[in-house]
Amino acid sequence: QLQASGGGLVQAGGSLRLSCAASGGTLRNYDMAWFRQAPGKGREFVAGFRKTNSNPFYAQSVKGRFAISRDNAKNTVYLRMNSLGSEDSAIYYCAAGSRIILSEFYNPQRYDYWGQGTLVTVSS
Repeated sequence: QLQASGGGLVQAGGSLRLSCAASGGTLRNYDMAWFRQAPGKGREFVAGFRKTNSNPFYAQSVKGRFAISRDNAKNTVYLRMNSLGSEDSAIYYCAAGSRIILSEFYNPQRYDYWGQGTLVTVSS
């Protein structure tokens, strides 16, 4: 089970750190990703990494501003978000899956487990 937290209201240009904690499983055994969904839009890949290679990769829209990381001791994955803009407002979800090939990382249907989502609202 995944539990996402850390969302909130932040001014444009500000920062937030989201957390995704797991219970009943070990996150280092999974491919991990963050997605987001804005009102009226589909679920969009934000950042992720494979369990076998922790080199992260990002959606172009967040590259250079967001950073995904994991703390194996805490069984938690993080998403650090800097220089937030109104376009970043969305519900953010963490997701876990297995044996996801690189080209499918952007496909939410490839993930087996999802957190409940945490709302990020950026005010301008």
